[in-house]
Amino acid sequence: MKTSISSEYSSKNIVRVCIIVTLIITIIGPYKYYNYLKEPVDPNSHKGIFINIPKGATSSKIAEILKEYGLIKSELYFKLIVKQRNIGSQFKAGNYKLSKSMNTDEIIEQLINGRVFIETVKITIPEGFELEQIVDRLTQTEGLNIDKEKFLYLVENGNFNFKFLEGIPKGGKRLEGFLFPDTYEVKKDITEEELIVMMLNRFDQIFKEEYYERAKELDMNVKEIITLASIIEREAKLDRERPIISSVFHNRLKKNKLLQSCATVQYALGERKEDLTLKDLEIDSPYNTYKHLGLPPSPIASPGKASIEAALFPEDTDYLYFVAKGDGSHIFSKTYSEHLNAKNRN
Repeated sequence: MKTSISSEYSSKNIVRVCIIVTLIITIIGPYKYYNYLKEPVDPNSHKGIFINIPKGATSSKIAEILKEYGLIKSELYFKLIVKQRNIGSQFKAGNYKLSKSMNTDEIIEQLINGRVFIETVKITIPEGFELEQIVDRLTQTEGLNIDKEKFLYLVENGNFNFKFLEGIPKGGKRLEGFLFPDTYEVKKDITEEELIVMMLNRFDQIFKEEYYERAKELDMNVKEIITLASIIEREAKLDRERPIISSVFHNRLKKNKLLQSCATVQYALGERKEDLTLKDLEIDSPYNTYKHLGLPPSPIASPGKASIEAALFPEDTDYLYFVAKGDGSHIFSKTYSEHLNAKNRN
């Protein structure tokens, strides 16, 4: 009798265990499958996939697009999640860069926050570039749609509210020297005006408040500092020599001597000739510092930070002359006879 009761009890336990196991499988199975659908299609694939979500697209249409590009495992799961969270109206149209390593929640977050992908282009404007060279570089950069005439018109006539441009009238190449040379990453559809403002903003970041004060100490305005800095930029090859070259020009200005910068003559000629002739030095232009005292009317190129600082903080020297050695460096002299000897040695 005991054996029968024990056997009956054991059978009931087995049934209970089977029921519990069945319940667990019934509950855990869908939960695991739910999580499976939520996971990335391919956790190891980080390659960018570009998609476009059209304006007014429904959650069903978005699910279809995502499935078509292999970004989700199930359209139905995506639509259920969207409906459950009541977020169907929050998706934003635009171009997106997604990947198969993103899970469904990450994709949904991007689409709701409107983290659209903006195609960009990198542009490098070298130090010492003139306005014409800058415009040519911009108009020839693949991916950009910059109109040269419109750009130059804005340079002359655009309204740009910056402290460093105060007192500089519209017309001519008034932004020559102020379009800061740097590497910029810009959106492909950037406008001419946006690009100019970006470069002027960069100049504004570089030209700190203390530079304005230093310019006053030198009894110079910002335009004069940048004009001198542009000459230094064109004459100097080595950073360590920039403050020394600056001292030569400062000393000549103080002594009311002609600056005699070949770079300003090249600007007047409109070409950068390696060797200037005597005829070149006779060109009738306010930019010819072999004929006209003082600084030229405006900058002759876009100087970098090192040249701007050199113009503001020249080295303390008695030098009045320098001549290129041919290796990027220069020989500096205090007197004309020393200068002639240095030229003859080269």
